[in-house]
Amino acid sequence: MKLLTKFEMKLAHKQLTILRLTSVLALSFILGACTTVNNIKTGAGTRLDSLKTEAGKTLETISVKTRIGNNPRDPLEGFNRAMFSFNEGLDEAVLKPVAQAYQSVLPSFVQTAIGNFFGNAGDIWTAVNNLLQGRLTDSVNDVMRVAVNTTFGLGGLLDIASAGGIPKHREDFGQTLGKWGVRSGPYVMLPLLGASTLRDTIATPIDFKGDVLFSHTSTSTRNVSTVVRFVDQRASVLDASKLIEEAALDKYVFIRDAYLQRRAGQINPDD
Repeated sequence: MKLLTKFEMKLAHKQLTILRLTSVLALSFILGACTTVNNIKTGAGTRLDSLKTEAGKTLETISVKTRIGNNPRDPLEGFNRAMFSFNEGLDEAVLKPVAQAYQSVLPSFVQTAIGNFFGNAGDIWTAVNNLLQGRLTDSVNDVMRVAVNTTFGLGGLLDIASAGGIPKHREDFGQTLGKWGVRSGPYVMLPLLGASTLRDTIATPIDFKGDVLFSHTSTSTRNVSTVVRFVDQRASVLDASKLIEEAALDKYVFIRDAYLQRRAGQINPDD
């Protein structure tokens, strides 16, 4: 009886030891699994944060390179891009096809004559603006151009003045305001008229008023001349617009920067 009791006690002791070992192993397994899960979560979170950081750096790099949405000269970019899209749609649907037909139908010498005619009329307003800018010599030069081309160039259809060594200038009231020290202000995309600045936008109605074909002719003549001028100008840049579409990563940014640089060069050519 005593021997049996001792045997039972040893057996119970062994069972208890095995139970303890099993519990320890199970607990170790559970803790290990939890640690693994936490490591997986931590690793995934770290990887996600890394991807977010890299994406942010990439967007920041693109923004710095293109200055999209981050250009102090273009605080109205949202509105300007919408207007640019409108102009592009109108151009694709109407202006470009008409300009292509105009270029295909009319002989090149006729297109040149039409361009000369509008250029001769524009020299009158150029002369006024050169005078307002204090460029008396250039203003006299422009008046001479108008006189020569109108008299001997069949009303301006032939550019006799350029052939005779009288150079052509292009000045508008926006440039005059710039010469007077008026800052350009933010970039603005106008419907139909395209790229501009706040200063040039304010000057546009005055330019229209100074245009003899627009403000000093009958309504029918004004309407016809305006349409023909638009078409002629669009036809003259068909090749350039095709090159821009093929070469520019962002056509809006390309046109904006090109316009601003060109206007700065027109107002301050020495800079």
